[in-house]
Amino acid sequence: MEGLLPDLDVIRKDFPILERTLAGGQPLVYLDSANTSQKPQIVIDTMVDHLERHNANIARAMHQLGAESTEAYEAARDKVAAFLNAPSRNEIVFTKNATEALNLLARTIELGPGDNVVITEMEHHSNIVSWQLACERAGAELRWFGLTDDGRLDLGNADQLIDEHTKVVAFTWVSNMLGTINPVADLAARARAFGALSVVDASQAAPQLPVDVQAVDCDFLVFTGHKVCGPTGIGVLWGREALLNELPPFHGGGEMIETVTMARSTYAKAPHRFEAGTPPIVEAVGLGAAVDYLGHIGLEPIHAHEQAITAYALEGLQSIPGLTVMGPVDATQRGGAISFELAEVHPHDIAQVLDSRGVAVRAGHHCAKPAHARFGVQSSTRMSSYLYTTPAEIDALVEALHHTRAYFKVG
Repeated sequence: MEGLLPDLDVIRKDFPILERTLAGGQPLVYLDSANTSQKPQIVIDTMVDHLERHNANIARAMHQLGAESTEAYEAARDKVAAFLNAPSRNEIVFTKNATEALNLLARTIELGPGDNVVITEMEHHSNIVSWQLACERAGAELRWFGLTDDGRLDLGNADQLIDEHTKVVAFTWVSNMLGTINPVADLAARARAFGALSVVDASQAAPQLPVDVQAVDCDFLVFTGHKVCGPTGIGVLWGREALLNELPPFHGGGEMIETVTMARSTYAKAPHRFEAGTPPIVEAVGLGAAVDYLGHIGLEPIHAHEQAITAYALEGLQSIPGLTVMGPVDATQRGGAISFELAEVHPHDIAQVLDSRGVAVRAGHHCAKPAHARFGVQSSTRMSSYLYTTPAEIDALVEALHHTRAYFKVG
């Protein structure tokens, strides 16, 4: 199949969990990578090696282990900066996940009565609730772009939504529910034209698209480590260095200060201003190994592979009677997450039947309840591929869905 990674069999061997056999002797067919990606052996080994040989707190210890741990942690920052084509390593802030990164911004960007924040109806709850809370605290107005019937952003009223009172425009690059790829550079430019800050949620983009913050020309961007072959417990906030240094601290504690007296404190510059206390050290080291791994394969080939697998999956899913795909049906316009409905069968029942055949998918609202409400459904089933997904695994999914129809006597 054109577009597939040429060394797919070799890549799959990098992921030990893909060799698992599940209950009933079923081989694992993992199609839940939009939820969390699997981890290559190099990430696992790098984290184990750090814990076995270099474990110490960073910055504080003057002994050799402390120096080695600090060097590994800060090397991970360099690797992430390169992964995003960030102008400066000082623009990379480590958080515990993308949710914390978004909440950091929503807590520290100053808003007031008369201001407004613009989001979209396809956002993950992390990029909805955090701004809802920020607007409630400040007395600001929350606005949002709606969705078209085919799952794209409705930009028809952009001139009314974004105006001279807009302080922040926050939007996802790739929808975790609809798969839609949004025109992030255009949205960032539109925000800048009105003096607003742009915030990009790249949690679903970073695993499968080349992410270049200079090309997008946004102000802030976030992603999470566990979706890019890295561990859980680590996320990234990228921001323009000057803007980060203008924001107040998010958490108070050790290592985020310049000096502390009983009367007052002064604070370090970014990124340390936002990394109070002991950070997720081994998780950052693991993330560094993960982005190295993806960089070795290449994000362009990974994106081509995702498009090929997604096109094959869309074709297979559309062959199933009673199944409706949500979002764009053109694989070139979407990411690898495909949410769908199967007439007369609840998504949770679909997921359970598929699981009995070794096929792991997601069922629920995917932390995107407003997007589901827009299309008149409470939940959906979601399959999501990644660089290790094969056409045979898509065939297994399609076969399992035909079995599901028969099991529930649909039609």
